[in-house]
Amino acid sequence: MKRILRSAVSLLLCAAVALGGTACGQSKLPTTITIWTYYNGDQLESFNRLVSTFNETIGKEKGIRVSGSSQGTVNDLEANVMDAAEGKVGSAEMPTIFAAYADTAYKLDQMGMVVDLGTYLTDEEKEKYISSYLEEGDFSGDGSIKIFPVAKSTELMFFNDTDWQRFAKETFVRYGALSTMEGVTAVAEQYYNWSGGRALFGRDAMANYMIVGAKQLGCEIFEVHNGKMTLHFDHDVVRKLWDNYYVPFVKGYFAANGRFRSDDVKTGALLGCVGSCASATFFPKQVMPGDNQVHDIEMKVLPAPRFAGSEKVAVQQGAGMVVTTGTEAEINGAVTFLKWFTEPQNNIAFAVESGYLPVTTAANDMDAIRASGLELTDTMEQVLSGAVETVRKNELYTPTAFAGGNAVRKVLEYSMGDQASADRDTVLERIAAGQSAEAATAEFLTDDYFEAWYQATLAQLQQYEG
Repeated sequence: MKRILRSAVSLLLCAAVALGGTACGQSKLPTTITIWTYYNGDQLESFNRLVSTFNETIGKEKGIRVSGSSQGTVNDLEANVMDAAEGKVGSAEMPTIFAAYADTAYKLDQMGMVVDLGTYLTDEEKEKYISSYLEEGDFSGDGSIKIFPVAKSTELMFFNDTDWQRFAKETFVRYGALSTMEGVTAVAEQYYNWSGGRALFGRDAMANYMIVGAKQLGCEIFEVHNGKMTLHFDHDVVRKLWDNYYVPFVKGYFAANGRFRSDDVKTGALLGCVGSCASATFFPKQVMPGDNQVHDIEMKVLPAPRFAGSEKVAVQQGAGMVVTTGTEAEINGAVTFLKWFTEPQNNIAFAVESGYLPVTTAANDMDAIRASGLELTDTMEQVLSGAVETVRKNELYTPTAFAGGNAVRKVLEYSMGDQASADRDTVLERIAAGQSAEAATAEFLTDDYFEAWYQATLAQLQQYEG
């Protein structure tokens, strides 16, 4: 009976296919490729447009259909991927492709769920990509590609130029003074005094500040070989990081109030911030410091500051795409889409609309971007010009993935930032109670206070060594 039913179903399918103009046995359903991302806003709209274009052209021709889905934030995406990988009750089926940073990709690779795409690209194809982007997904050091680069980012500094000009006019301070972290700290003090106690600057991604700042100063905090991490939490280097973030923060020169620093610029709590070039699309066009107080602002894009006299090192970030184990048809379909997405004309289209950087040498060029025929706003011209220049003039750095990489990054993300925020709150309470600013901050500016924080953070990091 089961064989008879299967035969009947087969005949019905053949009839359906034949009605579509194709003989039975010569057609098949398209290979469906599911992709999970963390894109939102303009980035998601741009990505979806490109997916639709692929489906209507190359995908239709080759029998591949891509279905994209945003999982929310990066953290939401990581959690959903891990739930799917572990088969948790209520979790969705594992996607064919998902966007991931190296540490998440490494976890899945250790579970045997990641495809090495190295054999799916010819040497000629590999040479088209910026080498450090491919190397980020080479966990074993043998040329493997466990993360396919599709869009990368680096950090830039963004300023509310409209309100900065008032400050600059009265104090004669120029943007050039912000080229170093030491300069940012000094100018922030000037702005605090000029403005009557407002903060100048803040930053997203504290882990980037510490990891890349240390690298600029000659210290690689996480040295990784064969998946094992050796810790280098150099005391003098970390003290310089402390003096140029924690200290100005506790004094009120820096701040972090909202979820992102662009939120703080929007409320007028900050004039400028350092963040990913891909976050530029979220930079406000208006400042709303209070009820019925709104004014338009222009954005100024500057290179991210580095430490005076340090090495030219900039962060390399932006998730790549990980292909999960599946049928050969699914893997080939995934690779076909990823190659198409990173062709210069398609990758440039995504860059112009999202603020991310193209991943091939040919596309990572402002002349090529301008010649694409795509509309380039003044803002995106600034952003992409600054980001392309950063990539060309700096060593790009991101730590090699290792077991526990996510956990130690979170230690660096929160240890100094949370300490600074909590202590600043205490300072404000003391000032409100009648203490002078000097007396209120004195406890937090001693060598002993730094030493206690340093030792506690060092102990947390050492748990993941080796």
